[in-house]
Amino acid sequence: MSDIRNTIASGKAVLGIEFGSTRIKAVLIDENNNPVAQGAHEWENQLVDGLWTYSIDAIWNGLRDCYSSLRADVRKQYDVEIEKLSAIGISAMMHGYMPFGKKDEILVPFRTWRNTNTKEAASRLSALFNTNIPQRWSVSHLYQAILNGEPHVKDIVFLTTLAGYVHWQLTGEKVLGIGDASGMIPVDSETMDYDSSMLKKFDQLTEVSRYPWRLSDLLPKVLLAGANAGYLTPEGARKLDESGHLEAGIPLCPPEGDAGTGMTATNAVKQRTGNISAGTSSFSMIVLEKGLSKPYEMIDMVTTPDGSPVAMVHCNNCTSDLNAWVRLFKEYQELMGIPVDMGEIYERLFNCSLSGDADCGGLVSYNYISGEPVTGFPEGRPLFVRNSTDKFSLANFMKSHLYASVCVLKLGNDILFKDEGVKVDRLTGHGGLLKTKGVGQRVLAAALNSPVSVMETAGEGGAWGIALLAGYLVNNPSGLSLPDYLDKVVFAGNAGTEVSPTPEEVAGFDKYMEAYMKGLEIEKAAILYKK
Repeated sequence: MSDIRNTIASGKAVLGIEFGSTRIKAVLIDENNNPVAQGAHEWENQLVDGLWTYSIDAIWNGLRDCYSSLRADVRKQYDVEIEKLSAIGISAMMHGYMPFGKKDEILVPFRTWRNTNTKEAASRLSALFNTNIPQRWSVSHLYQAILNGEPHVKDIVFLTTLAGYVHWQLTGEKVLGIGDASGMIPVDSETMDYDSSMLKKFDQLTEVSRYPWRLSDLLPKVLLAGANAGYLTPEGARKLDESGHLEAGIPLCPPEGDAGTGMTATNAVKQRTGNISAGTSSFSMIVLEKGLSKPYEMIDMVTTPDGSPVAMVHCNNCTSDLNAWVRLFKEYQELMGIPVDMGEIYERLFNCSLSGDADCGGLVSYNYISGEPVTGFPEGRPLFVRNSTDKFSLANFMKSHLYASVCVLKLGNDILFKDEGVKVDRLTGHGGLLKTKGVGQRVLAAALNSPVSVMETAGEGGAWGIALLAGYLVNNPSGLSLPDYLDKVVFAGNAGTEVSPTPEEVAGFDKYMEAYMKGLEIEKAAILYKK
């Protein structure tokens, strides 16, 4: 305890902050990369004028509250104040649209990754670039705004992501880590920069050429992991720590997206490794040995924080509907006058699912809180479907919702493993779905028909991942590559606990999947229904 106190007091601790979909989290790590304190702030996106957003005030109020929570944790545990830090890293949910004008003002409310209003733009750009451009990518949002004739477009001088925005405000630097940058417009893993041919094609579009800017002039500078991305300014320090204790001058690593921090936190930046993040949204990231044979609408090509090509399957929906059902059970428990412990409710309900039938007894769930581009749905309607003859039990009910959380993820990964023959040596999972030991892990293993590992640090998530990237900036005197740094310095051979699916589990999930695919017609009908 005294060693940790001295580390913090002497300014040798490293801070990572990640803006997730439902929580902003801060993790402080020591010189051995161990988490020693944390803070958090709960928040929710808002549907405003038909678009999912977080307000600028919500971003900064949330950041300050999160950091204040971290300070309180440090004082409680170690009786010391944070005044200096060795390094800081900022991460956030990837993609989306944050355009700024010449007075550094945001021109329209932040449009998050969750929006599915950019289908026309994404389709046109995918054909133009001959590569899959997802609806949530920044270039899709920009082009859709152009197609819509939105008046703010002519005034854009800077376009960035949430992580890039916060980093800019803390340091004054308009930069972005290559992993997050690859979710704005494709990057070239040879030049380690935005794909120049795609930039040129975009600028030459008739609808685009009439604007006074060129896309390359709007985008943040691309940086690789390990690069210095600027220093905390006095103004930035006040934005982060309203108490005034934190000193300026702290170096920051390149800001990254939650995909890059997930890869880092699971030691999955090396070729033939992969990670699966399962929380509000879900995504898998497989680091490739070679490119895919052709573009796929379900698969995005992004990069690791050090620029290696990655096949990403991103799903808009994962645990939100499942969480809503758990909250319903919480209400019932409160109604009965039973003390509520949400951690215990999750653990008991998740473990209850293990006794359910391998195919959920015929029950099927659709977790579409929002639209799901992978399966072609512009809107979401959460549904639970059963026949009168199905085996309707609590275990099957919970298992059907756990299965539903990863069904869309399975569709994209089946393309990689079955059609493209992609090989992986290790798949590592993390995120809220995997917090209850051995449950979500078994579901993922059955869905992907592959062993899945989970590390003890899986619950630390992306905030720990960006803290590791910040540590890589200042604690790598030997100049190790990022994969070697993670292997030798951070994880030291720890590969986590692996679970392999049984043949019965795989067959059961496949049977559930058949019913799920047939029932998508019900989801289509539900979307047509308007209240």
